Amino acid sequence: MNTMWKGFWAAAALCAATAAVDAVQPQAAGSRREPQFENAEVRVWKSVIMPNQPLSLHRHEHGRTIVALKGGTLDVVDAKGMTKQKMVWETGKAYWLDADPPGTQHADLNKGTEPMEVILVELQNDMKK
Repeated sequence: MNTMWKGFWAAAALCAATAAVDAVQPQAAGSRREPQFENAEVRVWKSVIMPNQPLSLHRHEHGRTIVALKGGTLDVVDAKGMTKQKMVWETGKAYWLDADPPGTQHADLNKGTEPMEVILVELQNDMKK
């Protein structure tokens, strides 16, 4: 095999290895939701809310438990960025939140200086019959 082809295959192998490493790297450093588990009963995800990087507008159709892995004060804001509610979550504590009122959406905004991390366990079958 000539030197040109050896260089080509070495570069291809390096690209493949880099892609494999990139695939297992953590997600971007911004605010995000990381799915953890889902079945017919519950949906579980981890939310990381970076300072001044709100999660996008959303709503919760079901009640949910929040477990603060890294607490702080969270502003619940509307589409115009107006604070509708402030929630103080202590690290290591759990909280209950009801389903959102019909027709509403909110974003979660961390105005602090440190990231907040929470696990959410949202019920899938909590509708009253």
